[in-house]
Amino acid sequence: MPNFSKLITAALEARQRAVAPYSKFQVGAALQTFDGEIISGANVESASYGLSCCAERVALFKALTEGEQSFSALAVASAGGAAPCGACRQIIAEYAREAEILLIDAADAKNPVFTSIDKLLPDAFTEDDLPTV
Repeated sequence: MPNFSKLITAALEARQRAVAPYSKFQVGAALQTFDGEIISGANVESASYGLSCCAERVALFKALTEGEQSFSALAVASAGGAAPCGACRQIIAEYAREAEILLIDAADAKNPVFTSIDKLLPDAFTEDDLPTV
């Protein structure tokens, strides 16, 4: 099994940078490319709740806009080790389908839960479902 200690540390550090003044629910995410580069993100909340953005999407959008396109792992750190929301699952299915997903309870980071987007979002709607032009 690969050593995910740097990825887990990056997700935990990103969690400390979360901007969650309303929910107080801090989440950090860290993506690892197949080349070993790590890109992280944290959740950012808005008083207009719908404008908030989850850590997973922040990390993915950041990585994608920096030119990264393939990811081997995604670590998500939160209180209790929560799984990504539905919107994040959709974005992961489209842009990080191959990534192994680690769900990290910030209070017990040494015991992540390993999963995949296929388990979290079976039969995801992707570009393969769009009609060809």
